[in-house]
Amino acid sequence: MKDDLILLAHGSGGKLTHDLIDKIMVPAFANDILADLGDGARIDIQGTKLAFTTDSYVVKPLFFAGGDIGKLAVCGTVNDLAMTGALPRYLSAGFIIEEGFPIADLSRIVQSMRAAAKEAGVLIVTGDTKVVEKGAADGIYINTAGVGEILPGVHISPQKVCPGQDIILSGSIGEHAIAIMADRHGLTLPQTVLSDCAPLNGLVREILAVVPSVAMLRDPTRGGVATTLSEIAAQAGVGIVVEEAAIPIRPEVSAVCNILGFDPLYLANEGKLLAFVDAGDSAKVLAIMQAHCYGKDARIIGQVTATPAGRVGLRTMIGGVRLLEMLTGDQLPRIC
Repeated sequence: MKDDLILLAHGSGGKLTHDLIDKIMVPAFANDILADLGDGARIDIQGTKLAFTTDSYVVKPLFFAGGDIGKLAVCGTVNDLAMTGALPRYLSAGFIIEEGFPIADLSRIVQSMRAAAKEAGVLIVTGDTKVVEKGAADGIYINTAGVGEILPGVHISPQKVCPGQDIILSGSIGEHAIAIMADRHGLTLPQTVLSDCAPLNGLVREILAVVPSVAMLRDPTRGGVATTLSEIAAQAGVGIVVEEAAIPIRPEVSAVCNILGFDPLYLANEGKLLAFVDAGDSAKVLAIMQAHCYGKDARIIGQVTATPAGRVGLRTMIGGVRLLEMLTGDQLPRIC
C-alpha cells in the first residue's frame, strides 16, 4: 500500500482498488465463493442457484443530468446481479444521512429509487437508516444489496472466456462520468449529454433467453472499458484485441475528453455492458441488443486471442497497437 494509507484512488476501480482487494480483503475472507471475484457471488442452496451482491454509493453531486444517487443505487445493484446471469428479485437499502440534510432531497431520492425499482421489476424489501453528526458525512450515502435467481442453463464466468470469441459493447461510453463532471464543476454542455444510468436486467434476460451460452458479462463502471477488459484478460488468462474505430463514443463526449485530457476508455459507465460470445452467436446477440432501447448502439469491438495472455491491446485508427492497462490514479473521483 502506497505510504500505508488509503488514497482516493483506492476507490477508483483501477489498479489500487485491485491491490486493496487482493492484499487485504481476499486473504482475510478467503472462501470458494469469494474466489470468483465477480460482480456478485453465485450461491447454491440445496440446488437453488442464487446471486448475491452489494454496493455503496457516494456520488457527488447527488443529483446530476440523467439521474441521481437513488437511481444509481438501484440500477447499479440490479446490473451487478444481471452480470452474473441472474434475474434480480429483491434489494435492500441502507441510508447514512448527515444531520441537516433536507428532507425534500431525501424524498426526491427515495422516489427516484422507487421508479428505478419499478422499471427493473425488483422490490426493495428491507433497509436501514442511520443519521450521523453534521460534518461526519457528505449529505447522504446509500448501500444497496440484492438477491436474484440465476437463469437455468447459464454460467457466466471469466473461466469460460476463450480465444476466438467476439466482444460486444452495448453502446457509447463515457457519458456517465462526463455528466457527473459537468454538474460538479458547473460546466455547460449540450442537453444531450446525460448519464447513461439504466437497469440492464431486461436486456440481459433477452440475450440469455436466446444465447444462454454467453461466456461473460460485465458492466464497465469504475475504471471504464479499459480496466474491465484488463481485469477479464487477467482472470481468464487470455489476450484481448479491441478496435479503436469500432468503439462507440458520442461526439460531445469525445470533444470534452479532447479538451480536458480524459481518456474515454477509462471513464465510468452506468448503463453499458460487455458481452463475450462465441463468434457463431455474435450476430444473434448483436441483433437482440440493437433492438433494445439500452443496446441500440451495440457493436462488436474486438476479439479474444490466445496471446499475449493477460494483456489487452487497442488497435488504433492509424494501425498501431496500444496496450491498455488498469486505471492508475483516478480521472474523476466519486462518480458512483
